[in-house]
Amino acid sequence: MTEELVGELIDTVAWVLIVDGRILCARPRGKEIFYIPGGKREAGESDEQTLVREIAEELTVALDTETVVPVGVYEADDGGVRVRMSCYRAGYRGELTASSEIAELAWFGYHDRPHVPPVDQLLFDELHAAGSLH
Repeated sequence: MTEELVGELIDTVAWVLIVDGRILCARPRGKEIFYIPGGKREAGESDEQTLVREIAEELTVALDTETVVPVGVYEADDGGVRVRMSCYRAGYRGELTASSEIAELAWFGYHDRPHVPPVDQLLFDELHAAGSLH
């Protein structure tokens, strides 16, 4: 028996930065919803390469590759599309600044969960249950 691929799979990588019980989120220009910073991998990129590139592009900081630690992998349906998000923590150098592709940065607590997509909500739930996200 073979399984049918139902819909599209979007494979993303995200940076989990928590300070004082709040997580950094970004709202891309032209969008209403906030996301955990990160993005889609380009052909041949590893998770770490994608993470470093996307965070430099979005937030103008350099991740310290020696401090990259996996947080977890989350999957959820979002409007008929399956989204997989591989999450990592890492230290960084520089000042967090929204690039031209980011309209707004915000520090979200658990009460802000409705303002992020379903896959991000799974991360919020796990971080909240662990006591990391207030």
